[in-house]
Amino acid sequence: MKTKLIKVHPEDNVAVALTDLNAGERIAFEGDAIEVVSHSRAKHKIALTALAAGDRIQMYGVLVGKASEDIPKGGLLTTENVEHQSGKVSGKTETTVWNAPDVSKWKDRTFMGYPREDGQVGTANVWLFFPLVFCENRNIELLKDVFEKELSYYRTNSQRLLLRSLISGNSIETPVAEEEEEKGIFDNVEVKFITHQGGCGGIRQDSVTLSRLLAGYVNNPNVAGATVLSLGCQNLQIDIFKEAVKKINPDLKKPLLIYEQQQMGTVEEMLNVIIRESFEAIKEADKIKRVPAPLSKLKVGLECGGSDGFSGISANPALGYASDLLTALGGSPILSEFPELCGVEQELVNRCVEQEDADKFLSLMKAYEKSAVDAGSGFDMNPSPGNIKDGLITDAMKSAGAAKKGGTSPVAAVLDYTEYVTKPGLNLLCTPGNDVESTTGLAGSGANIIVFTTGLGTPTGNPVTPVVKVSSNSELARKMPDIIDVDTGAVIRGERTIEEMGEEILDYIVRVASGEEKTKAMQLNQNDFIPWKRGVSL
Repeated sequence: MKTKLIKVHPEDNVAVALTDLNAGERIAFEGDAIEVVSHSRAKHKIALTALAAGDRIQMYGVLVGKASEDIPKGGLLTTENVEHQSGKVSGKTETTVWNAPDVSKWKDRTFMGYPREDGQVGTANVWLFFPLVFCENRNIELLKDVFEKELSYYRTNSQRLLLRSLISGNSIETPVAEEEEEKGIFDNVEVKFITHQGGCGGIRQDSVTLSRLLAGYVNNPNVAGATVLSLGCQNLQIDIFKEAVKKINPDLKKPLLIYEQQQMGTVEEMLNVIIRESFEAIKEADKIKRVPAPLSKLKVGLECGGSDGFSGISANPALGYASDLLTALGGSPILSEFPELCGVEQELVNRCVEQEDADKFLSLMKAYEKSAVDAGSGFDMNPSPGNIKDGLITDAMKSAGAAKKGGTSPVAAVLDYTEYVTKPGLNLLCTPGNDVESTTGLAGSGANIIVFTTGLGTPTGNPVTPVVKVSSNSELARKMPDIIDVDTGAVIRGERTIEEMGEEILDYIVRVASGEEKTKAMQLNQNDFIPWKRGVSL
């Protein structure tokens, strides 16, 4: 370890502990001597100067809190002596000049993707089954059982063997799954299934929003076609769904099979028709082959979850550099999780190319925060217990690090939830900070890859879009190797630069997009789908 502290921005008055620090330990730092006041765990923050109650706390060059009591030089920042506070913004104050990274080594790079008639390119080729209303969830599950057993890869896992041994009375400690595996009959298409709790009840607006989200999934370049189940009497009527599809893509060429149970007789009769017709459509989808495509066809969702005190100085800025590379190549990175942009609004507003987008971003942020406050909450309650335990003690502190995923490029567009990405360059998408609600929204807005940084670990995946997991620290990568794809811990150790790690992430994205790598979430068959109802969700 070359140093025990790191200051992220020259104007910061706190530093991050890169290793556990002991009380009384003296650290030479930037020509000064810092005496550690109390035991401080790695990832937490140390005051570089004495702070009086009410003083501003600066990190990443922005306001991330204020001292609620006196904090001595070398003192540990905690939830007891720090309160959330963020900078106020009313509009654009300057136009940011962007120095794009050198992409000469990437400009001729391609990925092997699935071409769609509307010009989009998929990184996967999925036939998707989903219901318009929760009443059809059981029928979706029945279809899933039939299709997955007959079409997909599967194997007897160690957990089933363990239970089998317990039932037989021949219990063994760690049963090993046999490497028996059946290969599905198709080479180029996967079959995936979505269920949800929406489509009826609640308020009508929820069903309309759900219709737009599902239409986005149909239009996602990773989807070859879909089988859709309707009951018939629900709020989310077939006509509402079709109108949502038409609004996103008026000339959709993908096959869309829609069935209404109340018009089809018995469940068995309906399922038999669905299986026959869907199987024929899936056979056609299997004929679509991968072809070379420019990296400009990549729409990459930028997500974080289970963040820690290292996320904002390793994984997130490394992903931010990969995002800048993609923008310079004509691609579309998508930064989501609006509660985790609290405190960095001024920077993002100044990066908006169009004034209209700057105004839209501020309007969405203010409306979101007001809805949280009206419900008795607020953005300040966003950090989870895991975040706080690992050094992210205010929302502004968490947000300043989370926003690093978006790099430094201009903001080309600002989108509300379920709006579809159409412009190249960095897009801001209004979603909650909740991991699955956000990744669900990213795929619904067209992301054909999602990169998910984490410091604590999370198994989140998506049914149509590959999710790449990037760890902020090597301890996590060693502890949970079954969920981590890329480890940026070398940045913390001073062995790799942010730029080097960013290029490694982009290289991995291209390999996943080409089908050369299966992400850990894909290997775990992690297919999470939770629509956001636009209520308070941080």
